[in-house]
Amino acid sequence: MKKQINKELIFVLVLGLIAVLTLGIGYRTIIREAAPEPPAAPPEIPSVTPPTATAEKGVKKFASEDEFKKYLQEAQAQAEYFGGFGLGIGGEVMREMMPSMEAPQIMEKAAPAAAPERVSETTVQVSGIDEPDIVKTDGQEIYFASRLTRIVEPMPLMEEAPGISLPKIMLPIREQGNVNAVKAFPPGELKKDSQIDKFGDLLLSKNTLVIFSESRFYPYFYPYKDQGRSIAGYDVSDAKSPKKKWEIKLDKNTQIAGSRLYKNKIYLVTKNPIAESRPCPIQPLIMEDTPTIIDCKEIYHPTIPIPSDTTFTASIIDPASGKIEKNVSFVGSSASSVLYVSENALYLTYSYNESALKFIADFFKTKTQDIVPASFIQKLEKLSGYEMSQYHKEHKREFEKTGIVKISLDDFNAIATGNAPGRPLNQFALDEYNNHLRIATTIGQSGFGFFADRGGSAFGGESENDVYVLDEKLNIRGSVQGLGLTERIYSVRFIEDKGYVVTFRQTDPLYVLDLSDPARPELKGELKIPGYSAYLNPITKDKILGFGKEGSQVKISLFDVSQPTQPAEKDKYILDEYWSEVLSTHHAFLLDKKHEIFFLPGGKGGYVFSYKNDKLELRKAISGVSAKRAVYINDYLYIIAEDKITVLNEIDWEKINELEL
Repeated sequence: MKKQINKELIFVLVLGLIAVLTLGIGYRTIIREAAPEPPAAPPEIPSVTPPTATAEKGVKKFASEDEFKKYLQEAQAQAEYFGGFGLGIGGEVMREMMPSMEAPQIMEKAAPAAAPERVSETTVQVSGIDEPDIVKTDGQEIYFASRLTRIVEPMPLMEEAPGISLPKIMLPIREQGNVNAVKAFPPGELKKDSQIDKFGDLLLSKNTLVIFSESRFYPYFYPYKDQGRSIAGYDVSDAKSPKKKWEIKLDKNTQIAGSRLYKNKIYLVTKNPIAESRPCPIQPLIMEDTPTIIDCKEIYHPTIPIPSDTTFTASIIDPASGKIEKNVSFVGSSASSVLYVSENALYLTYSYNESALKFIADFFKTKTQDIVPASFIQKLEKLSGYEMSQYHKEHKREFEKTGIVKISLDDFNAIATGNAPGRPLNQFALDEYNNHLRIATTIGQSGFGFFADRGGSAFGGESENDVYVLDEKLNIRGSVQGLGLTERIYSVRFIEDKGYVVTFRQTDPLYVLDLSDPARPELKGELKIPGYSAYLNPITKDKILGFGKEGSQVKISLFDVSQPTQPAEKDKYILDEYWSEVLSTHHAFLLDKKHEIFFLPGGKGGYVFSYKNDKLELRKAISGVSAKRAVYINDYLYIIAEDKITVLNEIDWEKINELEL
């Protein structure tokens, strides 16, 4: 009897120890400068449902550094008690209001009489809210960030002391590139005006070109090192002689989560890992050698503790001067963050998980047979088998969460936090319409972090997909659940009161959702066709282009959704390409409604398609170039490749001019 009690005691102690050690190691990526304190009692397998956010949820600022630390401890203890790593990994990282269905807007600016009448803009999610990309134009100049070149340079094996030179035996990789300013209009005068020795995504605000610099070093035997990443503004009123006006440097621990340009203001979101011993203050940005210091009392957190490893900071920057006008900071997790900006608010999401039971169960089943009684093994097997699978199937939406922070653009304060089950794919999975936020998520593809496989949850449950409608305070009003069992979301688009979701595993179901009643959204129709669409771009309210793959080739679909209960594929085109950059970034796509054409790049060249009369027809192909983007100025289409710009007349599709870069 005593021996049996001792075995049971050992079992309980080992269970607690394994949970603490395992969860303590895998729990989060916080910079650990001291070992965490052990929990007050060994964690147990829970028999209760994890708490969920209710109407009492909200957001507030920390009162002090001590309160910040206490918040982290409470969040960690709660996650450990409920058997979770807290944070999880998810697919991207890596893109709101009603999507733009109009042709790219004509840019309004003071210009000479010969200024073009039509100028395209970067393809974005929300009309009027610009997104950084490698190409920008004002109708006179084209600014193009050329490809990074990787240069191998010798480097000392270790840090050199003053006055001591060490053998340079390391071979790091340095990445560099430049931004070309090209006189584009009129096309007969096409020429390179100047070059800026920086590389990165671009934003253009009046006469200021903003470059998000990405100079990086990747030593072979040392971790990634940052070498002068910055955000710089250049005066390009004279494109032949750009002048740097300002530069904001990023702290060594700061990463850019995303940015937008709206009403001549840059909205920048950065993230800093939380140092457990001193989580605040932080200094994400440095302007003219003066760091921007965010005090503990200026950092928001949800009133209900969530697992947190990152402090996000949203900033408003004046592109003309580089002045950082406002900051707002809040805690969250680094996993799968998505930025979405509407005309009213900035939304940032982050994902976290809440279950590690199977990992602990598997450990005991495979590693502790000699010290754990057989009766406990049998119970554990039963728990982690049918019982846990069934429990997870019924409660999996309580385990996988996406937290959402809402920041008002009016006063730039965090005004709401909330969460929804599952994980969003990218920025198109979020959309604001009539004061409600819609979010599409996949449930069950990540389980509880890195121990789950891609095909389902950690408990063997099937993946499925949901769409949630949240009110102004980010409380869930309604949902459509269970789309595409065993599949995951490949693309999403919201158009007014309709939602379009593509899932994929073997076929490509296109789901049409009626979201006109936020409390009662419903599935109206679906279409199953071969392949999948990775990007959806509306042409009109009732016509949508889909870009994806069928087999090993790029597929273009033209969908008719005028009858929500009977969506139809009006036409399709299989392109002899393995990949197109449109499948990974919508910025590579260009739509010209006047001529009823669109452009997409491929590995073998650039392609111009017509969609006139609901027929997809290849109108022009430029081969032998690494096409990246296209813009139109008046009735001329400029196809931009890594080392060449080709100008086509959109009336007869003849080549007008060409420039080697």
